[in-house]
Amino acid sequence: MNAIRKLREQRGLTQTELARRVQTSQPQINRLEAGERQLSKEWAEKLAPHLGISPVGLMFGPGSEDGPTAGFSDLKENGSNAEIGSLLLDNANDVPVYGQAVGGDDGEFVLNGEKLEDVFRPPSLSSVIDAYAVYVTGNSMEPRYFDGEVVYVNPVKKARRGDFVVAQIRDNERETIMAYVKRFVRWNERELVLLQFNPEKELKFRARDVISVHLAVMGGSV
Repeated sequence: MNAIRKLREQRGLTQTELARRVQTSQPQINRLEAGERQLSKEWAEKLAPHLGISPVGLMFGPGSEDGPTAGFSDLKENGSNAEIGSLLLDNANDVPVYGQAVGGDDGEFVLNGEKLEDVFRPPSLSSVIDAYAVYVTGNSMEPRYFDGEVVYVNPVKKARRGDFVVAQIRDNERETIMAYVKRFVRWNERELVLLQFNPEKELKFRARDVISVHLAVMGGSV
């Protein structure tokens, strides 16, 4: 069951009542619960106070407040009125989501440095300054990644065979840089080879067209 719906029902709220409290419409709440709209940082901050959970807990699940927010219980015992969400935002910057979906046959999308929005930084990336995220486009990596999921990226840690990666490739025909969320096979002086699942096939790119290969560390709905 969707986390928003579960928490809403536990608190005895209807979609209409929750919508009124966050100053939105009932259809908007329905889309969020159905997964038709991404649960962004902004939406989590609006909804969480009315669902009895922190924004980061709503986005990443119970227990996700551990890590950068460790010590929160001590602060409360000492009389601080700090909130878990605000502590997270103060101690660990948000992660920018880059890219522009175009829905290519192999799930490729434009990665031109344009920031779409910010999402919460997960604890595993708390010390990675250049971490970023992208949205999955299409169903080429199902059942590992689904269309619309966010994928968090660690550009510092080296990818190994079998890891999932975000590869940036110079596309000379389209005169832009395209990105692919795939499984890493190999990268040598001649070519980069990636694997996709649906349909299963290898994608090969000339080494000279490869801009970067960054490790995907986690993914999910946000």
